[in-house]
Amino acid sequence: MPAHPLSETAWPVDVLTGLRGVLCDIDGTITTDGRLTAAAYGALERFQEAGLLVVLVTGRPAGWCDLIARFWPVSAVVGENGAFYFRYDHARRRMIRRHARSDAERAQDRERLRAIGAEVLGEVPGAGIAADQPYREVDLAIDWCEDVPALAAAEVQRIVGVLERHGLTVKVSSIHVNAWFGEHDKLSMTRLLLREQFGIDVDAERERLAYVGDSPNDEPMFAFFPNSFAVANIAAFLDRLTHRPAYVTTGAEGRGFAEFARRLLAARGVRFP
Repeated sequence: MPAHPLSETAWPVDVLTGLRGVLCDIDGTITTDGRLTAAAYGALERFQEAGLLVVLVTGRPAGWCDLIARFWPVSAVVGENGAFYFRYDHARRRMIRRHARSDAERAQDRERLRAIGAEVLGEVPGAGIAADQPYREVDLAIDWCEDVPALAAAEVQRIVGVLERHGLTVKVSSIHVNAWFGEHDKLSMTRLLLREQFGIDVDAERERLAYVGDSPNDEPMFAFFPNSFAVANIAAFLDRLTHRPAYVTTGAEGRGFAEFARRLLAARGVRFP
């Protein structure tokens, strides 16, 4: 089913007024040209002020997610495509961490992933190890367009092929190809987080949660949440998706996210910005 562009008349106001929380990706969703704008960051803050649960669900590494959970206006962070969640308890001044794989598994995985990463670079010229790899606990991130000249779609698929032949779970984001051992993904860890930390049964509440994303690694979320949104740059990936978002903003990247925020907050009687 094709996604619906969010024209002036297409915004699902009844959905927006009934939401309990907003889940969203980071890169290419709330960032614009690789930067976090004041408008997108402000939207997160206004969501919290409006009483909404705010959870970032990203492929970014544990080191970044620790900072985000501590300092950003969010309720929690799911990182490395579902490898863990971090929630900072401000009242108790304590970081709550939950991983999908054990300490021993993660240590073994890192050794294997280093060798596989070197193999990818040898087989796909122009690919790089992501600059944020030193801050990762679970996955391998291959850079295909963040800090290297953008690779063609065929070359990205070559990267995917190398990783898959090692039995890895592989997801393509707007900047990286991420790969890991295990069956976890963005949805499985979000489900765990919401149940364990907020007492939310996702299956019962999924119509009261919105997800906003921009790339193929968001597909499990697009498939599960009926109120799934994507920013306009999802257009580059739509032909690769089996499960598409229900709605697409007219603006791309952080501009599209700010558009979503304005409509959501307006439906709830809150002016933004």
